[in-house]
Amino acid sequence: MKNILSLVLIMVLTAGSAVAQAPNDKPKRSEWGKKMVELKHEKIIKETEMTDAQKEQFMPLYEAMGKEIYQVNREARELERKISAKQDATDDEYLQAAETMRTVKAKECEIEAKYFEKFEKILSKKQLFQLKRAENNFTRDVLNNKKEGGKKRERISDK
Repeated sequence: MKNILSLVLIMVLTAGSAVAQAPNDKPKRSEWGKKMVELKHEKIIKETEMTDAQKEQFMPLYEAMGKEIYQVNREARELERKISAKQDATDDEYLQAAETMRTVKAKECEIEAKYFEKFEKILSKKQLFQLKRAENNFTRDVLNNKKEGGKKRERISDK
């Protein structure tokens, strides 16, 4: 689930560069984000070999977890931006922002733990393992694709 944070970070960083290049390009960024989520879901479903019944139960929970994690990160980023832009921020405000940024990972872990218990009721132990692998593989693929400038690169593990 830490990979969700990585994916969100990648999406934010990529979106930031997109804004610098095309400030009125919000619909494209939004569609790109939706496409990334869709691709991630497809990869998870494929690599865990979920049945249709499992998929029906699992995906709404997985999406809810992603939204909760996104919200935690969004709030931390907003506070960070607010304090960074403030010319006369106090030490207490800096401390509050730093503390918020520090606790993001702990909050993500709490959210993941809550949902993992729910996932255990839907997926087999093997599928839980495959879920984590699929998330890791997706993040790695996105990073490799970004690093390679969008060029498709054959993975050794795909051979």
